[in-house]
Amino acid sequence: MEVEREAMEYDVVIVGAGPSGLSAAIRLCQLAEETGNEISVAVLEKGSEVGAHILSGAVLEPTALNELIPDWKEKGAPLHSPVTDEKFMVLGKQSAINVPISLLPRQMHNEGNYVVSMGNVCRWLGEQAEALGAEIYPGFAAQEALLHDDGSIKGVRTGDMGIGREWQQKDSFEPGIELHAKYTLFAEGCRGHISKQLIEQFGLREDRDPQTYGIGIKELWEIDPAKHKQGTVIHTAGWPMDTKTWGGSFLYHLEDNQVYVGYVIGLDYQNPHMYPFKEFQRFKTHPAIRETLEGGRRVSYGARALNEGGLQSVPRLVFPGGALIGCSAGFLNVPKIKGNHTAMKTGMMAAESIAEALAQGENAPATLTGYEERYRNSWVWKELHEARNFRPAASNFGMVLGSLYSGLDLKIFRGKLPWTLHHKHADHETLKPAERMPKIEYPKPDGIVSFDLNSSVYLTNTFHEEDQPVHLTLKDDSIPVNYNLAYYDAPEQRYCPAGVYEIVRDDDGSNPRLQINAQNCIHCKTCDIKDPSQNIHWIAPEGGGGPNYPNM
Repeated sequence: MEVEREAMEYDVVIVGAGPSGLSAAIRLCQLAEETGNEISVAVLEKGSEVGAHILSGAVLEPTALNELIPDWKEKGAPLHSPVTDEKFMVLGKQSAINVPISLLPRQMHNEGNYVVSMGNVCRWLGEQAEALGAEIYPGFAAQEALLHDDGSIKGVRTGDMGIGREWQQKDSFEPGIELHAKYTLFAEGCRGHISKQLIEQFGLREDRDPQTYGIGIKELWEIDPAKHKQGTVIHTAGWPMDTKTWGGSFLYHLEDNQVYVGYVIGLDYQNPHMYPFKEFQRFKTHPAIRETLEGGRRVSYGARALNEGGLQSVPRLVFPGGALIGCSAGFLNVPKIKGNHTAMKTGMMAAESIAEALAQGENAPATLTGYEERYRNSWVWKELHEARNFRPAASNFGMVLGSLYSGLDLKIFRGKLPWTLHHKHADHETLKPAERMPKIEYPKPDGIVSFDLNSSVYLTNTFHEEDQPVHLTLKDDSIPVNYNLAYYDAPEQRYCPAGVYEIVRDDDGSNPRLQINAQNCIHCKTCDIKDPSQNIHWIAPEGGGGPNYPNM
């Protein structure tokens, strides 16, 4: 039975209230105010509130914020901890070698940056956008893109509410609504489920490298005040990763005796026995890290995939009626370990292109070619071009030689060597059969600095209405056992940082089958990326579901 849906009309619809989406909304409203041309803007956010699903390091480079809201300090932006000291350490199993910051490429320096909660920054940006006239709708998940008869983007449909596990309408059923727009911006973040479909549908990745990703796992700690040094930024490389696996950590001291501690592992890793969550817990037992955390208490936990492909992996950004902004496209500057400033700037550039197009009235172009031009001429493109060989060097040459190459490229040649290295594989193609790879013994959590998965997921404040369809869908129900378990020892049990996937058996050990604990999902998208057969397809659950990250 076809459901009758309400339709709402806007000039611009933005999918996602993250840094890029909110920056686009703010810039559109600013331009409307400056020119006197009214522009109606709606922002959809699948989280229960703006910032609920935001998980980022984060050290914020304020370049884009300075451009967008020059008086952000007077307006109370939550940037309270300027970077005052930074360290870089190379870890052995028990050792730590300090590398002078002066020896690192300038892109890796953090002078002038701020340790922030990007969740709180986005909450503040949301307030600025609403004050300028943008309409923000938290708790509404965009489920699919809508098309005109000519194939151009018409807008999006939000997900139905009150659908039971077997896809039946419950008494609480409310149909999703359609939001139509002259232009729709997709700011879903890394591996957005609609953006992924649009990239394929419009062939946006033709002549581009595959995107490559990392899984970032993060905790917020309150530590002993005697150990707290507000504004201190620490990064590490080395242990517990081997020389073939991309990985590194961060410790960021923000205000109120709090520290962010996190670990990023490249999802192009080869060993299916690797368990990123347990690698992170093991990392915290290193003497150089334990000394900061011991005596403190863990406040929150979360995980999120991040784009690491760089310039070569950025798809075409525009298509009739719409565009990709922020991490939906992938503008992370890998050596900087920063993508918020570039995400914000791409949202601003898309907004400027839309305002320019709307000013042409009926002659407005279907495709925002001006956005691609702005990007090509921006400091975002210049940054990414300079850093373009950093991540593929590690993939092609290994961590040791890749790091030496990257150091020379960025430190000596400033990224101006006359060639570009490329990503040869998508992340789901890199696993080797379990029988050919060494098993990894992980220490038991000590309950002091390292913890189990269940207690960690509890700290994400994740909630999903249990009687709803499972949003982690399988194209073929037989593949998890017949292929993933048979060849890779069911790696989904380990690469998921929330215990969503579990191989269960009968009491006698027979009849293995995959159990999906969808209520645990923290929307990190790792499964959608790393599944070796690309059998798992993440779709948006009922709006408002998922993690509720405080101060992350």
